Amino acid sequence: LKFMKADQEESENNYLIVGLGNPGDDYQETRHNIGFMVIDNLVSNMKVNYASIKHQAMLYKVKLEDKTVYLAKPHTFMNRSGQSVKPIIKEFNIPLQNIIVIYDDADLPFETIRLRPGGSSSGQKGMRSIIEKLGTNEIARMRMGIDRPPGKMSTPNFVLKKFSRTQQGVLPFVLDRASEAVMSFIKLGIEKAMNDHNRSE
Repeated sequence: LKFMKADQEESENNYLIVGLGNPGDDYQETRHNIGFMVIDNLVSNMKVNYASIKHQAMLYKVKLEDKTVYLAKPHTFMNRSGQSVKPIIKEFNIPLQNIIVIYDDADLPFETIRLRPGGSSSGQKGMRSIIEKLGTNEIARMRMGIDRPPGKMSTPNFVLKKFSRTQQGVLPFVLDRASEAVMSFIKLGIEKAMNDHNRSE
C-alpha cells in the first residue's frame, strides 16, 4: 500500500466518505458494520489511487474528474469514531459540507436508506462521537435500515449479529443503492441525493 500525502488541490474539491463499524473478524458481517460494507462496495467499484492505514482508519483515495475523494473506515471502535475522523478532515482540508457519514439505524426497516444534511446522532454512538469531536451536527449522514430487534432482544445485542440469510441475499443490492446515493452526494450535493434516494423500495 502506498502512503498518502496531503493533497494540493483546492479544498472545495476534497470529499470524505466515512463508513462506521467495528474492526476485527468478529464484527465483519454484523448489522452494526453496514457502514464498512458500503465503503467496501464503493472501493470495489472505483479505481482506488492510494490506500493506507492512517489516523486510526483504513483510508482510500479516489480521483473523480476534478474531485479527490477519501473513503474511511475508522478502526477506533464505533464509540470513538470522532478520534479518527477529525484528524483526517484536518490533514486533507475537507470542508464540512463535503463529508457524509454512513451508519446503521435500527429504527429503519431493512433496505431503507435515509440521507439528511445534519441533525442529532439519535443515540448512534459513532455519529455522536463525530459530532462531539467536530463541535457541530451539520454533517451529512446516510442511515442504513437494519430492522428492529425481534422479541425482547436488546438493540446492542441485535446490531452485533449478522443479517438473516434472506437479508444477506438482498444485501448486495442495498449496498449498490447506497453507493449510488454516495456518488449522487459527491456529484450533485446532499439535497439532490436526498430527493433521489430517500426511499425504501
